[in-house]
Amino acid sequence: MRVAVLQLSSQGMSSTKLLNYVRIAHKKGVKVLLLGEYILNTFFKELQTMSVAMIQEQATHHIKILKDLASSYNLTIIAPLIIVKKKKLYKTVAKFAPSSTSYYHQQILINYPHWNEEKFFANEIQPLQSPLVFKIDGFKFGVISGFELHFDTLFQKLDAKGVDCILVPSVSTFESYERWKTLICSRAFTHNVYILRANRIGEYQDKEFTWQFYGDSVLASPHGEILNHLGNQEELMLVDMSHTEVVQARRLWGFKEALKKREL
Repeated sequence: MRVAVLQLSSQGMSSTKLLNYVRIAHKKGVKVLLLGEYILNTFFKELQTMSVAMIQEQATHHIKILKDLASSYNLTIIAPLIIVKKKKLYKTVAKFAPSSTSYYHQQILINYPHWNEEKFFANEIQPLQSPLVFKIDGFKFGVISGFELHFDTLFQKLDAKGVDCILVPSVSTFESYERWKTLICSRAFTHNVYILRANRIGEYQDKEFTWQFYGDSVLASPHGEILNHLGNQEELMLVDMSHTEVVQARRLWGFKEALKKREL
């Protein structure tokens, strides 16, 4: 299974780079293209100063383009996107497949004083549901947001679905790359799945902080090893994954088998 990560800064209303990279990915045999958070939209802190009408226009514009690209190039595109319903904003991850579109509403949003998405967006706080799961050519993907990578319950739900790879769009900053790599490798190993994380690049400056988005998009193996990663520049990363490797890792380490023996 060939997948690609497109590491970009915020593109606003522009679609030129996205179109060019989709063409390259298609020529390279990519089946799934993953984007980081706040690439199609401006960063969260900037969204707070924008009108709902402007955010709606941005979403409508990108949805049309991504639907067309997915259909024209027979590609599934996973893209974080802010959508508007009844003048309320929702933080989602959209899946644009060649013949359909679906949305995963992020279930757990960051809620720190300096970065409170939970308060700003209208995403419902409710018991956790299964994240978005889909299959291509027998290979099963799960999708969660970057912040949701921290929560065991969501991994238990993905385990129950038997996914081969978890796609994680993120917007990590503040020199947190070593912590994120450790977390990604640990999750990949203990659940014996690939984890493919896309992080954006660029910078946002406010009165208190410089929000430096450092890239470092990464692929971890079902054995918890880094297989590939990017630096801090605009780049397209192509990766190949195998269902067989997932099966072999689960047999070797036996974590799932140990739990099955203890199920009531």
